[in-house]
Amino acid sequence: MSDPMTAKISYSDVEVGTELPAQTFPVTRATLVQYAGASGDFNPIHWNERFAKEVGLPDVIAHGMFTMAEAIRVVTDWAGDPGAVVEYGVRFTKPVVVPNDDKGAEIEVSGKVAAKLDDNTVRVDLTATSAGQKVLGMSRAVVRLA
Repeated sequence: MSDPMTAKISYSDVEVGTELPAQTFPVTRATLVQYAGASGDFNPIHWNERFAKEVGLPDVIAHGMFTMAEAIRVVTDWAGDPGAVVEYGVRFTKPVVVPNDDKGAEIEVSGKVAAKLDDNTVRVDLTATSAGQKVLGMSRAVVRLA
């Protein structure tokens, strides 16, 4: 049996207020097509501009689960182990609008340790924005550190 993966960050080295390295994730229409294929979520609001506008959206929008997954990368990259995340939840506040151009959109994510909990765990609060708007609310992860 192999050793389970473990976080690279030590609980004793982290304080409330510790900031995680911020990251920016690009999102293009091609990214959305790839995610749709991987996830099986082919809702036309994620790839069909005409349909998205007909249902009242400004344009095609990124999948909520894709946005959520990109945001947690800040935590997993920092911790050094995706398995260190023991709990994660968000509220979807605004969509990530992805225009059909060469640039697409960006999801900007930052995080900070909001609380030190029991059993070598910390709560990390994330802030995710796109085009200057907060796209995830109450974005929080509990992470078990070394």
